[in-house]
Amino acid sequence: MPPRPSTFLVPPQADPQRLDHFLAAQFPRVSRARIQESIRAGRATVAARVVRRPSLRLRGGERIEFSLAQQPPGAAAPEAIPLEILYEDDELVAVNKPAGMAVHLGAGTSRGTLVNALLHRFGRLSTLGGPLRPGIVHRLDKPTSGVLLVARNDQAHARLAEQFRRRQVEKHYLVLVHGSVRPEHGTIRLPVARDLRRRTRMTTRRRRGREAATEYHVQGKAAGFTLLEALLHTGRTHQVRVHFAALGHPVVGDTPYGAPRTLRLENLSRPTLDRIFLHARRVRFRHPRTGEPVEVCAPVPPELEGFLRWLGWPGSIPD
Repeated sequence: MPPRPSTFLVPPQADPQRLDHFLAAQFPRVSRARIQESIRAGRATVAARVVRRPSLRLRGGERIEFSLAQQPPGAAAPEAIPLEILYEDDELVAVNKPAGMAVHLGAGTSRGTLVNALLHRFGRLSTLGGPLRPGIVHRLDKPTSGVLLVARNDQAHARLAEQFRRRQVEKHYLVLVHGSVRPEHGTIRLPVARDLRRRTRMTTRRRRGREAATEYHVQGKAAGFTLLEALLHTGRTHQVRVHFAALGHPVVGDTPYGAPRTLRLENLSRPTLDRIFLHARRVRFRHPRTGEPVEVCAPVPPELEGFLRWLGWPGSIPD
């Protein structure tokens, strides 16, 4: 028997806000992703009309009825997959996710994910993300490597998720792009939305995109490439990739966003990387129990270091 819907009244004087943001505040122990999935499944009505758009803007005074969609059957199973642990305590774990590994189960992915490996290593993780995403507070794209935080209990999960929601977590990426990026420091502010023609991609060309901001600092240039440190002020899908592609500087190896399949250096050529040159290098946050600042860093993967050496990178390679 489906659960009975809960009823909420948006305060008449409330500031305009998105439907999924309002409902997430009413269900603080439920992941934003599950809230959005439930809305898309038709489990929300606003002013007696079914809505399926999580980004619907509420103006104040609306009556909302909402119920969570049932969790999909099944759950992630433990698998003996090696993990590189960067930080660990009773509340959370920080892992160095390798490129090519999916974070959790999803369409077409039933095993071999980071979640499978985490369950084998730690047994129990937080439950707020549901049976397919235990412990997962945030995500990295499958072709991206680097630091990823995992909650070991529900309280830690809720507190970390709140830091991400309030944009209090610093996420620094190392990224190599084609071309010479100018100026040396800047912030890309372009909205990000799903590409309606190619659904696996994002785009900055739709009017109804979500606000997105990527700050960058040039670290060096060589042979027609620019190495940058990118600081994400928002956490949109493919944000770094689509932002630099929009500027005409696609990430090396990111052929879906326009990077070439063959790389040329003077008289030499080689196939592009079998991954993208995007690495979550450093994350700073407040510990969910103590409130103390924590910084976790992930070393640059050998294949990315090797590519920089192939370019004849001047000076030292970032740690």
